[in-house]
Amino acid sequence: MKILHLADVHLGMENYGRLDPATGLSTRLADFCATFDEAIDRALGEPVDAVLFAGDAYKTRDPTPTYQREFARRIRRLADAGIPVVILAGNHDLPNAAQRATSTEIFGVLGLPNVFVSRRVETLRLDTRHGPLQVVTLPWLTRSAVLSREEYRDGTLRELNEIMVTKLEALVGDQAQRLEPDLPAVLVGHCHLFGAEIGAERWLAVGEDPMIAESALRDPNFDYVALGHIHRQQLRHGPPPIAYSGSINRVDFSEEKEEKGFWLVDLAPGRADPQFVPVNARPFETVEVTPDGDDPIGQVLRVLQRREHRLRDAVVRVIVNLQPEQEGRLDEGEVRKALGSAFYAAPIQQRIEQRRRERLPGVLSGPLTPLDALRRYFEATNVPPTRRDVLLEYAERLLQGELVPNDA
Repeated sequence: MKILHLADVHLGMENYGRLDPATGLSTRLADFCATFDEAIDRALGEPVDAVLFAGDAYKTRDPTPTYQREFARRIRRLADAGIPVVILAGNHDLPNAAQRATSTEIFGVLGLPNVFVSRRVETLRLDTRHGPLQVVTLPWLTRSAVLSREEYRDGTLRELNEIMVTKLEALVGDQAQRLEPDLPAVLVGHCHLFGAEIGAERWLAVGEDPMIAESALRDPNFDYVALGHIHRQQLRHGPPPIAYSGSINRVDFSEEKEEKGFWLVDLAPGRADPQFVPVNARPFETVEVTPDGDDPIGQVLRVLQRREHRLRDAVVRVIVNLQPEQEGRLDEGEVRKALGSAFYAAPIQQRIEQRRRERLPGVLSGPLTPLDALRRYFEATNVPPTRRDVLLEYAERLLQGELVPNDA
């Protein structure tokens, strides 16, 4: 049989977009829906025997009715075609209280045919066109499940994570031992695999992720392991193969170089052959220029002109490294005009080389803008450059009113 594995659609991730006047919806919502549609179209076109959605349907646990409608439309297309769909609860889908519903739980309550929703470790049996498929589910586990026990309430974060991981590994192992060996079986999970190459989810997650050892998922009773949560697609060869599908579209510039898509898997008892299928995700492009001389704007414009074919319809950020004597000579209006073919131009970052690091707090020469003060603070406290750039970018967008604090 053939299955399609995807995850981390994150509907509601609307950074680097604007409202479409024709629809009143974010242009970035359209981006994520378009790549989601590529996966759904491929599932229907094959057709596949089952679709495994490994968690994080939305950006937040309380999606708007619009986001819910767009996700439901696509799930309904699969259900109407008779393709079983497993929807797993990810960390962005789960409420902060154990008794509250997940953002995807409504699909299970409605009893839609061919749609299976899971928020606990269990084994589902799907009836597909080519026979039964066994699916063991491993949703994101919240700490509240552990904190409910009196003996664990004084434990440290690390101790609680270790307890959770131990319990999860035991539950998965127990389900694996109950599988029928003559039928194909997969594990679908939303978790952080120890040693996985991470992407933008490190900025989206709050707190320290509990990490599961790869050996805990390499049970010989599984033919394939389909994972969500990590945004960078990756495959660890088996047996069984363990794969992250990654996010369906780029979330921010940390995912600029990552290929986005989903996995198509040819499956049989004891064998799985996964093939990654790229989607047409919105390109992100960084242009970094270090001009010399008295004409920094001219040099920046020439670089943008040479790269215009790559910047067209892309989300673009421009970083200009300036000497102190060049400060004030960069016309940002001209730079933005040169980015007219871009889908979205992020705030231009001007980095002024500091001849001498000034301690904060201290006496500074002349007034500072809020961004300059924040930049100097990051330098004084040795914030890593990659994290510093992301924080400065979000700070500038907050100051310009492009997003509200909850989005950051």
